[in-house]
Amino acid sequence: MRKFNIRKVLDGLTAVSAVASASSAAQQQQAGNRETEIQETLQSEHFQLCKTVRHGFPYQPSALAFDPVQKILAIGTQTGALRLFGRPGVECYCQHDSGAAVIQLQFLINEGALVSALADDTLHLWNLRQKRPAILHSLKFNRERITFCHLPFQSKWLYVGTERGNIHIVNVESFTLSGYVIMWNKAIELSSKSHPGPVVHISDNPMDEGKLLIGFESGTVVLWDLKSKKADYRYTHDEAIHSVAWHHEGKQFICSHSDGTLTIWNVKSPTKPFQTITPHGKQLKDGKKPEPCKPILKVEYKTTRAGEPFIILSGGLSYDTVGRRPCLTVMHGKSTAVLEMDYSIVDFLTLCETPYPNDFQEPYAVVVLLEKDLVLIDLAQNGYPIFENPYPLTIHESPVTCCEYFADCPVDLIPALYSVGARQKRQGYSKKEWPISGGNWGVITQSYSEIIITGHADGSIKFWDASAITLQVLYKLKTAKVFEKSRNKDERPNTDIVDEDPYAIQIISWCAESRMLCIAGVSAHVIIYRFSKQEVTTEVIPMLEVRLLYEINDVETPDGEQVPPVPTPGTGSNPQSIVPQSHPSTSSSSSDGLRDNVPCLKVKNSPLKQSPGYQIELVIQLVWVSGEPPQQITSLAINSAYGLVVFGNCNGIAMVDYLQKTVLLNLGTIELYGSNDPYRREPRSPRKTRQPSGGLCDINEGTVVPEDRCKSPTSDVKDNSFSRSRSSSVTSIDKESREAISALHFCETFTRKADTSPSPCLWVGTTLGTVLVIVLNLPPGGEQRLLQPVIVSPSGTILRLKGAILRMAFLDTTGSLVPPAHETWREHYEDKDEKEKAKKRRPVSVSPSPSQEISENQYAVICSEKQAKVISLPSQNCIYKQNITETSFVLRGDIVSLSNSICLACFCANGHIMTFSLPSLRPLLDVYYLPLTNMRIARTFCFTDNGQALYLVSPTEIQRLTYSQETCENLQEMLGELFTLVETPEAPNRGFFKGLFGGGAQSLDREELFGESASGKASRSLAQHIPGPGGIEGVKGAASGVVGELARARLALDERGQKLGELEEKTAAMLYSADSFSKHAHEMMLKYKDKKWYQF
Repeated sequence: MRKFNIRKVLDGLTAVSAVASASSAAQQQQAGNRETEIQETLQSEHFQLCKTVRHGFPYQPSALAFDPVQKILAIGTQTGALRLFGRPGVECYCQHDSGAAVIQLQFLINEGALVSALADDTLHLWNLRQKRPAILHSLKFNRERITFCHLPFQSKWLYVGTERGNIHIVNVESFTLSGYVIMWNKAIELSSKSHPGPVVHISDNPMDEGKLLIGFESGTVVLWDLKSKKADYRYTHDEAIHSVAWHHEGKQFICSHSDGTLTIWNVKSPTKPFQTITPHGKQLKDGKKPEPCKPILKVEYKTTRAGEPFIILSGGLSYDTVGRRPCLTVMHGKSTAVLEMDYSIVDFLTLCETPYPNDFQEPYAVVVLLEKDLVLIDLAQNGYPIFENPYPLTIHESPVTCCEYFADCPVDLIPALYSVGARQKRQGYSKKEWPISGGNWGVITQSYSEIIITGHADGSIKFWDASAITLQVLYKLKTAKVFEKSRNKDERPNTDIVDEDPYAIQIISWCAESRMLCIAGVSAHVIIYRFSKQEVTTEVIPMLEVRLLYEINDVETPDGEQVPPVPTPGTGSNPQSIVPQSHPSTSSSSSDGLRDNVPCLKVKNSPLKQSPGYQIELVIQLVWVSGEPPQQITSLAINSAYGLVVFGNCNGIAMVDYLQKTVLLNLGTIELYGSNDPYRREPRSPRKTRQPSGGLCDINEGTVVPEDRCKSPTSDVKDNSFSRSRSSSVTSIDKESREAISALHFCETFTRKADTSPSPCLWVGTTLGTVLVIVLNLPPGGEQRLLQPVIVSPSGTILRLKGAILRMAFLDTTGSLVPPAHETWREHYEDKDEKEKAKKRRPVSVSPSPSQEISENQYAVICSEKQAKVISLPSQNCIYKQNITETSFVLRGDIVSLSNSICLACFCANGHIMTFSLPSLRPLLDVYYLPLTNMRIARTFCFTDNGQALYLVSPTEIQRLTYSQETCENLQEMLGELFTLVETPEAPNRGFFKGLFGGGAQSLDREELFGESASGKASRSLAQHIPGPGGIEGVKGAASGVVGELARARLALDERGQKLGELEEKTAAMLYSADSFSKHAHEMMLKYKDKKWYQF
C-alpha cells in the first residue's frame, strides 16, 4: 500500500494557492497598473471641520440693542442665538449653550461688552473685543425670574428687575450681586392694596442718577431715591404699563398702556397725568373718552434742539382695523405718521446722536426689528423713507426649497450677474449711508469667487456673491412669470400635484462657464434659461410636453431577435413611448373621462418681455396620463456643449435637444435595461392611486434621497425614522417597478469595454443602485448641429452599487477631474457679422485632446447612499471600493477639489461628515457634526471646491462651514472685528448759570451705595456666579487659528495652566488684548481714556 507524505501534500497545496494568489494579484496589478502611478497628495492633516459664518435673518428674533458710539447692533433670538452687525460685511454669530430665549440685551456702551438676559434667569457678560465673542461671566438667579434690566451709561452697576417686583443690583466687573435690594413692598408701601406685578421698566432720571424710575406691570410707577432708600413719588394709573420713557430734562416721563393710551407725567405731580393721548383712538363727541385701542407695546420720547420732540410707538391701533398690518407710529409736533410693516414688530430702537441721556437726543433713525425683517427708517427726511438694507437678510423672502454652491467661478461671472441685478433694485430709499457702521473688515485671504444659488417656494431663484465669507445678493430670477396665474381658487384644476406653491424650485442645474441654467419645479416642469445682456420680447414661448409613462406590452420581442437595451430614436423602435409636443396639448381628457395629456401649469400665450439676465430658452412639462398626475422630477442635468437636457423621475427618463426643441428619449426606467433587467420586471401602466397632495413620499418605503425632493418643499418634516438604515434590496414588485432616476451625468468617456477612445455619453444612476450608459452621437457644430438629429443609442454597459446612486464623476490617468464638456458664454443675440464669425468658429472640442494617448484610461467615481466605487475604464474593473456607512445612508456626496487634488465628500443622515481620497477612497476625515433633524438640512446641504460647504440651519439662515485645515487657520484673519477704538463723545456742557445755581445733571457715587462696605453681601442662595470660558483660556482657543472642536479641546488639555509667556510669539501677540483684561487693568484704563475694564 502506497504511503502518502502529508508534508508534500501540504506543500503542494501551498504552492497551488500561492500560484493562484500570485496570478490574481498579477491580474489586479495588470488591471490597476495605471492607478498605481497616481500620486495622492491629500492627507488627513489637510482636513479639519469648523463653522465659518452664518448669513441671513436671525430666526425667531426676541431682543434688540444698539451701541451708539461703536455703532454696533445686536439681535437675540428665542433659541439663544446672538447676532451682531457692524458695517456691511461685519457680522458675527454666537450661541448661548442653554438655548434659552434672549429676553433683553444691554451694551456696555463703547466698552466692547454686552450683557444678555435669558428666559432661564441667567445673565451673561460677553466680551466683544475678540473676533469670536465669548462669555466672561454668567450669573444664574435661583429664586426670582428676570423681567427687565437697565445699565446706565458709563456705570458698572446693572439694575435687574424681577417677576416678584424686586430690583437687584449686579456689579458687571465681578458679576456679583450687591447687598442693596429694592423690595416691591417698600417701593409701593400703602399706595396699592395688591402686588404691583412684575417690573416692566427701570431707568434713572437723566438729570439725577440718584433717582430711579420703576414701572410695575399693574400701572404703578415709583420714583425711588437710591440714597435715602425710599420712594419720592408714586404715580398710579388704572391701565397696565408696557413701557416708560424720559424727557431728557428729567422733568417729565411718558408711559404706554394696554388700552392704547399714552400718559405724560410731570415728575412732581403724581396725582394725575399731565396729559393723556390716544394716538389711534377715535375722538367721540360730548367729551367722552375715546374708544379703547390695542396695547401700545413700546414708546420712546426723543427731543431735538431745533424743533418738537419725537414720540415713537409700536401698537395702539384701534380694534376695528381688522386685517391691518402692524404699524410704527411717529408723532412729531402736530403730524402723525403711521408706517405699516410687513411683519409683527418684535422691538424697535431710536438711534440718536448722543449716548448721554441728559442731552438733546437728536434722533436720526429708527431701527425696527420685525418677526422676519430688519427695517431702518430715516427720521431726518420727509416721508420717513427707509434705508436700503445692505445685509443679506432676504434669504427667506420666499422659503428656500433647494440650494447649490459653486466655488472658483469664472472671473467675469459675478460682475455680469451684478450688472443685470442692479437694474432690479427698488427706488425711493433714503439717500443717507447705512447708520450701523461699526467694526472693521477682516483680511481677504481667498482669491477665488464663490456663488450660492437658492431656489424658492414661489418659483424665484436668487444668485448670491459668497466670496470671502461674505454674502450679497446679485440677481433674482422669477420663473413663475412664464405661467398664467389663476385669478381665483376655482381656476386651479391642473395644479393638483401640490396643494400650494406650484412653482416651487426642486432642482437646479447650472453651467457656470456657459451660464446656461436649468431648473426643475414641483409641478413636473423644467425650464431652460440662457443668459443675455440684451432685453428681448419673446412672441411665442417655446415649449414641449412630454408624456412620460410605460404601458404593458410596450416591449414586444419577435422570436430569435435580441431586444436592444435602449430603443434607438430615429430607427422606429418603440414609437409609442415618445410623444413630443411643441405646442399646448388640445386633448384634456381621455375616452373614459379622466384627465389626460394636460400639463399641471399653463404657459402664457401672450408675448413675454424679458429683461437682461436669464431669458427663457425652452419650457418642458410632463403631462397627466389617464387621470394620474405626472410624477415629480428627481434628477436633472444640462450640457451646453451638447445642447442637451435630461431629467428623470420614478416613471422614467426623458432627454431633450434644446437647440432643435425636440424630444430625443422618452423611456420608462425598466425599458432602459432592455433584456438585461436583473429583476425581470414587466413594464406596466402607472398606478391608478392618486399621489398624495404635496407629493409626500413615505421615508420608510425604501425611497431615496433624490426622491425625498418629492416632499412638499416648504414643509419642515421632523422624521425620527431618518436615523434608520434604508435597505436597497427591495423585494416588492411594486417598489421595483417604481425605480427612479436619481443621478445623471454627461461626460466624454469610454462607454464599452472594447472602446479605444472616449465619446460623448450620458451616465444614468437609479434608486436601486444601477448605473446605465447611453451613447450620444452628435452632429457637427455650426448650422449642421441645428439640422441633423442627435442619435441616442444604448451601450449595454450596466454597473451596480449598493444603495441609490447619488453622484458620478470621472478622473483622467493623473487623477485629475475630467469636467463635462461645455461652451464658453457669448451673447446669443448678436448682429449679422458676429453670427457669420460664430458659424466659422470651431465649437468646443468634445473629442480627446491630442496629448491623450488612445490607450490611456479613465476612472469613473460613483457614490451611492451606502458605498463608493472607483471603476477603471474602459475595462470596467472595480479597482477601489469603500462602504461609507452600514447603519445610516449618505444624503449628499460631492466630488470636489481641494489643495490641487480631488476627494469625495459625504454627509450622512447620522450627522457624520466624511471625506475620502481619490482614486483610492482612503478615509481622510470622519467627524460627527450635525444630526439630521429635519428635511430642510437634507434638502440644502452641499459641498463645493476648496473645502467649503453650507446648509440651511434655520428657515431664514445659511450656515457655512469648511473642511479645509488651511481655511480654518486663515479664518481668524478673515473674520471682521466688532470692537474698534472710538473716543467717547464729550458730555453735554452744563452752562454757566446751571453750574452756578445747580440744576444740571446730578452724579451719584454708586460704589458708595452698592459696594460691599455700604450694603453688605447679597444672599448666596439668590444667585450663583459662573465663570465663563471667555477668559485667557477661551481667547487662546479663538486666537490660535479658530481650530475645530477636537483640536481646540486637545489644545486646552495640552496647554491648560501654562502662562502666556510659554506660548508661541504669534499667539502671544494675538492674545495681547485678552491678557490685558486680567493682568493689566491699570494699563488698559490709561490706554482707553480712563475707562475701567472688567476683572476676569
